[in-house]
Amino acid sequence: MPRMTMIEAIRDAHMVAMERDDDVVVFGEDVGYFGGVFRCTQGLQERFGRERCFDSPISECGIVGTAIGMAAYGLRPCVEIQFADYVYPAYDQIVSEAARIRHRSAGDFTCPLTIRMPTGGGIFGGQTHSQSPEALFTHVSGLKVVVPSNPIDAKGLLIASIEDDNPVIFLEPKRLYNGPFDGHHDKPIIPWSKHPLGDVQAGHFTEPLGKAVVRREGSAVTVLAYGTMVYVAEAAAEESGIDAEVIDLRTLLPVDLDAITKSVRKTGRCVVVHEATLTSGFGAELSALVQEHCFYHLEAPVRRVTGWDTPYPHAQEWTYFPGPARIGAALAEVMEG
Repeated sequence: MPRMTMIEAIRDAHMVAMERDDDVVVFGEDVGYFGGVFRCTQGLQERFGRERCFDSPISECGIVGTAIGMAAYGLRPCVEIQFADYVYPAYDQIVSEAARIRHRSAGDFTCPLTIRMPTGGGIFGGQTHSQSPEALFTHVSGLKVVVPSNPIDAKGLLIASIEDDNPVIFLEPKRLYNGPFDGHHDKPIIPWSKHPLGDVQAGHFTEPLGKAVVRREGSAVTVLAYGTMVYVAEAAAEESGIDAEVIDLRTLLPVDLDAITKSVRKTGRCVVVHEATLTSGFGAELSALVQEHCFYHLEAPVRRVTGWDTPYPHAQEWTYFPGPARIGAALAEVMEG
C-alpha cells in the first residue's frame, strides 16, 4: 500500500470519488487553481475541469447554501470551509436546511453533502484558526459528524461521507495533516514512513460511518478520544504505565455506543479526552452515555480531560491542550476509585 500523509489521503479520496461519480463536485475558497490552503484539493481542477472543481467567493453561507441546492438537485457536493472557525455564518444553512431537508420533504429530497473543515490548534494560528466546534454539530439531528485520526481512515471515511445520502460534517485535525502526532511532544516528529498508519489502500474503499476502533487494548480503564487526542491518550497510557484501552471514536454522530459500552463494562473505568472546551463539549455527552449504560459496571466516576473554558489562548495553546501529564493524572485518579 502506498504511504501518504493525511493531506495526500484526503486528496486521493477526492480523486477516487470524482472518478467514480460525475455528480461529485468540489468547491470552496481557493480550492481550485490554488489547491486549497492546505493543498487537500491540489490537482483536482486540472484533472476534472473548472465545472467540477472551482473557487467560490469568500462567503461560507454562500458556499453551503449553494451546495445544499446542488445536493437537493441530485449532485454530491464536497465543499471546503477553509478553517472550522469560519463556518459560523453558514451555521443557519447547515442546521435549518441541510439537516432537515430529508424530514421536511418526507423523503422526497435528500442532501448528500459533505462539508470538510480543518479543525483544532497546534499550528500557531491564533484564536480564529484553531477552534474545535464539533459539539455544535453533534447536537443537530440529521447531521453526521466525522473526525479521522490517520490517513487511511481519512480516505475511507471521506469516500463514505461523499457517498452517503445525508449531510456530513468532516472535521480534519490540522496537527495530523503532515505527519503523526506521537503524543509525547508538541509537534509531529515521526515521519509517516516509520508509522504504520501511513499505509493507505489504493483505489476505492470505505470505512463505515458510526464505527469506532480500539487503538490500544487494555483492561484497567477505557479512554474515549478522537482526532489528535488518540495519540495523546496512547502516550499517556505508555508514560503512566496504566493498562488503558484507547478507543478512537472516528464518528461522533452517530457514535458507536456498542464499542463504548463493551469496553467500559470490561474495564469498569472511563476517561474522556477532547481538545475543545470542557463545558457542553462532546465529552459531556460521552460521560452521560457511559453513566446511563454502564453505571453498574463503573468502579469510579467518569473523568473528562479537555481544553480550558476560555477563548482559545494562542500564547498558551500547548498548555491548553490535554497532554500526557494531564491525562495520566486522570487515569491515576480513576484507578484510585
